[in-house]
Amino acid sequence: VQVVESGGGLVQPGGSLRLSCTVSGLRFTWYVMKWFRQAPGKEREFVAGVTSDGGRKSYAESVKGRFTMSRDNVRRTVALQMNSLKVEDTAVYYCKAEEISTTNGYWGQGTQVTVSS
Repeated sequence: VQVVESGGGLVQPGGSLRLSCTVSGLRFTWYVMKWFRQAPGKEREFVAGVTSDGGRKSYAESVKGRFTMSRDNVRRTVALQMNSLKVEDTAVYYCKAEEISTTNGYWGQGTQVTVSS
């Protein structure tokens, strides 16, 4: 199984970035997909999630209205569009393929997002 994130980088406050995550080696439509992030010295936290059919999405309060998660079951990818970025969004962002109704799953290696002027 491979979960591979891409799209991180350095951006100024107020800017935008789009993260992508591609999954292989599992039955993609059996998995809920989630984004997490971990800032230095902090616990890993949930950012956004989408159900296996893409019909329902959820977001952390801190990113609601700024981040949008999408899913393409044909391409086996998910994306996280991040707008109006803030310095406090700086973190390593991780994609996770999670078995439905459990917390078991597969993590990507992470991609660094740095918001700084």
